[in-house]
Amino acid sequence: MVRTVIIEAAGGAEQLKLVDREVGAPGAGEVRIRHRACGLNFIDVYQRMGLYPLELPHALGMEAAGDVVAVGEGVTHLSDGDRVAYAATPPGAYCEERVMPAAQVCRLPDEVSYETAAAMMLQGMTVEYLFHRVTPLGRGDRVLFHAAAGGVGLIACQWARSEGIELIGTAGGPEKCALALEHGATHCIDYTAEDFVARVKELTGGKGVDAVMDGVGADTFDGSLDCLRPMGFMISFGNASGPVPPVSLLTLAQKGSLKLTRTTLFNFIARHEDCQEIAAHLFEKVAAGAVNVRIGQTFPLGEVAEAHRALEGRRTTGSTILTL
Repeated sequence: MVRTVIIEAAGGAEQLKLVDREVGAPGAGEVRIRHRACGLNFIDVYQRMGLYPLELPHALGMEAAGDVVAVGEGVTHLSDGDRVAYAATPPGAYCEERVMPAAQVCRLPDEVSYETAAAMMLQGMTVEYLFHRVTPLGRGDRVLFHAAAGGVGLIACQWARSEGIELIGTAGGPEKCALALEHGATHCIDYTAEDFVARVKELTGGKGVDAVMDGVGADTFDGSLDCLRPMGFMISFGNASGPVPPVSLLTLAQKGSLKLTRTTLFNFIARHEDCQEIAAHLFEKVAAGAVNVRIGQTFPLGEVAEAHRALEGRRTTGSTILTL
């Protein structure tokens, strides 16, 4: 029996329950993993709330790091004893051990700790695809990145700096802005004290940015469109403040023939080879010191409800992990 966090009904953090479950042997194409640390992300909150519905009861958690303890038939890229990490479906990472599909499980280099891996897989692979797989971005381009002091944001700040991309961040308060600047943001706008649209226009000489990367959602979407240059690219990848209301295509035309997409990591890592390539790129950045993952908060598995409340209340910086 292993400890596992489940929900039996959608709702608040009080729905999270710690139960004992049996873990069987892996079937074809599967591995069994003993976890060392698990990551916490907003997608976990969306699933718990029912915004992204699950068939209940269901275990939660999308990323973790640990050791392979058994390999199913047909799995060739992993072996017993391998250090591994993943951010992948199906949910169920909030546990001591699990069996899961092997295709999106990645061998973890010795240079990357279990805790760092658990804190960065979903967020770091998200940053990789945002900067390399949605629209062409290169040295000298300008990007507006909301929530730049969060887990994804701090990785994005460093990633942009390593690629020669000018990142303009937004964050709530001077301390969070200072953190984003420390991690590589070229500028950071305190949205509690400044109009981010006006400040972006000022910083870009009225031209606007090449791309906006927005994981906040409803609160920032309309203003983000106004920050783009003509033919600029709006990349919505999260809903921390709630889902974005329907958008008229005529609005995109009127604001400069803008491009718009709503992305999710799991489409970009659906193919085994793509997932392994994205993870390898992330591991290279971390091993080279170009990206340092900041673990801002650590909670024991049994305090997962408080971890969720902290994340929802915007009381976190950097990444949050659960320890076992």
